[in-house]
Amino acid sequence: MMMTIRKYCTSLPKYEVESTGIRPNHDGTFQLKRSVEIQEDEKAEYDCFVSHRNFKPIIIKLEATESLNAETRAGATSDSSVTGSLEKVIQNEKHSLYYIYTALSKPVDLPGIYQFTAMGLLDDIQIDYYNSREQRKIPKQTWMKEKLQEDYWEKGTQSRKSKEQWFNVNVDILMKRMRHNESDLHVLQWRHGCEVEQKGDEVKFSKGISEYGYDGEDFLTFDDKESQWVASVAAALPTKRKWGNVPILNQYAKGYLEKECVDWLNKFREYADEEIRHGCPTVHVFAKRSIKDKSKLKLTCMATGFYPRDVTLLIRKSHTSLPDDETGTRPNHDGTFQVKKSVEIQEDEKAEYDCFVSHRTLKETIIVTWDGE
Repeated sequence: MMMTIRKYCTSLPKYEVESTGIRPNHDGTFQLKRSVEIQEDEKAEYDCFVSHRNFKPIIIKLEATESLNAETRAGATSDSSVTGSLEKVIQNEKHSLYYIYTALSKPVDLPGIYQFTAMGLLDDIQIDYYNSREQRKIPKQTWMKEKLQEDYWEKGTQSRKSKEQWFNVNVDILMKRMRHNESDLHVLQWRHGCEVEQKGDEVKFSKGISEYGYDGEDFLTFDDKESQWVASVAAALPTKRKWGNVPILNQYAKGYLEKECVDWLNKFREYADEEIRHGCPTVHVFAKRSIKDKSKLKLTCMATGFYPRDVTLLIRKSHTSLPDDETGTRPNHDGTFQVKKSVEIQEDEKAEYDCFVSHRTLKETIIVTWDGE
């Protein structure tokens, strides 16, 4: 039986957690309770992660409406039956679709740097691309090329060309408005898109973002909830007033973020799922000498090749999860994902370490024990 309290999917260190230890119930099953003190107004995402040989891992999130003193209990027997009051909750999956446009005030004589570029990102994986030299919207994933007809790419190319012209005009307007020297390089960017949460088969809109930046600083942002533009600097006020005086623009922005963007996100994910539906993780455990302390080893657990991106990975010592350094979930070149975690251990330590991985494509969790080499 393993139970950990986690913050942002990272197990809290043992010294912060109180545990009753495993105790018997009156009916021959067992119970375990762990607690941690947190700030009442803290906005962090906490959950309880439970694993037992008789069921797949269970993750229960602490909702904001729940009491902070809520207890989570699990009953587990020594045979094949499981009893107790713990109800399985499906962990929410988060997905995103964003488009990023970047315009430079003048050409730059550097390889791979263009005066205007645009790209689409599905769950942080690039799915299409356009630049001012080729002036063609092209697919960056095989499934995008196979699933979408030529008409989609032709219309997309025309749309990107129009946006390129718009950006070229407006970066000049901003330079004049802010009295910037034309001999210097200036950058105008726009990022817009949406995020959704999926619980089982239910997909819900989570948030929409449409934001402009100038020379790396926030410039103008669309408040999706209030359906209005918010100026981050004084130079953005004329644009805010101009766009705010055309209600249909705000209605279109809100409609795109909450409906059209979500529809495209779901469609792209459906295409990607068909292509990468067997994205089960492969797990590797290895160690090398620590750079910080030569008397220690850096033990690393890596899971790669999984899709979708939500995964649980723990490094454990004698079946107890350890606090670790995490790289975060990163995309692979083929549309799958990888994540890596590491801990430092004493070189001569004889404890049993393993890597515990759970993913929705797995029928059973993967546990890989470190062989000490």
